[in-house]
Amino acid sequence: MKDIVAGMGEALWDVLPEGKKIGGSPAKFAYHVSQFGLNSCVVSAVGDDLLGKEIIEDFTSKGLHHLIENVAYPTGTVQIGIDKDGIPQYEIRENVAWDDIPFTPQLKQLTENTKAVCFGSMAQRNVVTRNTINSFLDAMPKEQTLIVFDVNLRQGFYNKDILYHSMERCNILKINDEKLVEVSRMFGYPDIDFQDKC
Repeated sequence: MKDIVAGMGEALWDVLPEGKKIGGSPAKFAYHVSQFGLNSCVVSAVGDDLLGKEIIEDFTSKGLHHLIENVAYPTGTVQIGIDKDGIPQYEIRENVAWDDIPFTPQLKQLTENTKAVCFGSMAQRNVVTRNTINSFLDAMPKEQTLIVFDVNLRQGFYNKDILYHSMERCNILKINDEKLVEVSRMFGYPDIDFQDKC
């Protein structure tokens, strides 16, 4: 494949009251990119379990390219409930497969043809995946590439250093108003307007 657009990080199951659905921002990003006819690829890891097999089967049935390693951790899940005010509540499992994405020779080879990548803050909660993301970014071609950083502030799975380093490496920042306020406070800019924060 040439001119690859990669979604790198968590591929998991969102477990909702009505059943489970494929989740993970990078996986969804890669899927939506593929709907525009671009060569997209999900980069992640699953466990050697039924949930992992179902993720691979789902991506394969959709024709979604993937480089998903099988690792010695369970496949990730997020328990999603709704509180009395209708606000979603997330319980993101820790020590799961996408925390341990290895930087393999196949992944290094994928970087050679990658023109764009989307990665997030949540996938960097563990040092193994964080190092893999940084190795991937280091190995990508330097000219005419898009590096999209998706700020995701859930369950405290982030810190100022990770956000700073990731924002420094990206050339597109994906952030909503609510997260912009929180990140601005973290970096010492609490009282400026949205345009100035951007």
